[in-house]
Amino acid sequence: MRTKYLVTGAAGHLGSAVVRELISSDLRDIRVLVMPGDKAAARLPDGVEQVKGDLLDKASLSEFFAVPEETETIVIHCAGIVSTSMKASKRLHDVNVGGTKNIVDMCVQQNVKKLVYVSSIHAMPTLPDGQPMSEIETFDPAKVVGPYAKTKAEATAYVKEAVKNGLNATIVYPCGILGPYDYGKSNNITQLIIAYCMGKMPVGLKSRFDFVDVRDVAKGIAAAAQRGGAGEGYILGNRQVSVSEMFDLFHKETGGRRTRFFAPMWLARAGLPLTALYYRFRRQQPLFCAYSLHTLGGNSLYSHAKASRDLGYRPRPFEETIRDTIAWLKGEGRI
Repeated sequence: MRTKYLVTGAAGHLGSAVVRELISSDLRDIRVLVMPGDKAAARLPDGVEQVKGDLLDKASLSEFFAVPEETETIVIHCAGIVSTSMKASKRLHDVNVGGTKNIVDMCVQQNVKKLVYVSSIHAMPTLPDGQPMSEIETFDPAKVVGPYAKTKAEATAYVKEAVKNGLNATIVYPCGILGPYDYGKSNNITQLIIAYCMGKMPVGLKSRFDFVDVRDVAKGIAAAAQRGGAGEGYILGNRQVSVSEMFDLFHKETGGRRTRFFAPMWLARAGLPLTALYYRFRRQQPLFCAYSLHTLGGNSLYSHAKASRDLGYRPRPFEETIRDTIAWLKGEGRI
């Protein structure tokens, strides 16, 4: 029987990496859902069928899900809004929660073979510093911090409930994604590298997080589509990386001026009002804000042992990710 892959958010950083991973695995019957007017969609590989639509428009979703008879469908739901704002947004909730509900409901209605939902590590409550964190079974928006995390927790709970009612769905929880092919220019680490190369990062931050290559997350998602259990979740991370180590790698790969001062978290938090004013004046998205400081200042000791055991997940060395990302940015003329 023919198998068709339906991928939402395919013009985004992760979604485009998923499409490339499927193609590299010789899985070429791919249809993607992209927003009308999204310029990044033009950078998707040739031969990928595109449907213009919106997660909130059920008519366009009907077109997206329509497949010939005798066709099994695997849906990979990557689309969503990533936000570092501490202010709740109707659009954020509509897309991340309402859009996911629409996808889940269509999967049930169309009797799809499999759904892989891309949640987030932020949907999981953070344990005290130093305590390893692994996959959990229940999700409660009240137990996580920030509007983005709350929307992902609520959407994940909806997927888990659908599994109880018979949907074959697997959930993945990526850690801090970075890497090449960020055509939509949406990744904060991409912007951080560009700022460093422009000499705009003389000061760093004493913090760390689990950062993972977007290509490895894409491999984990493709593996989850084939081998992930119904209702099972998999953390897709790599290892904790300090900001100072990251900046040292920036220096090594670019020859840029080495950053020597890394502010403690208390100082960064105290300077937030001035930082916000600076970026507002320059009409730019701040690289560090209250939510990102909360994330970078908390525990990020995540275990991807389950994904390694069940999916064969093997993240690459972080140094390779930085090297390839900088090489890609140079090739794109962005640094």
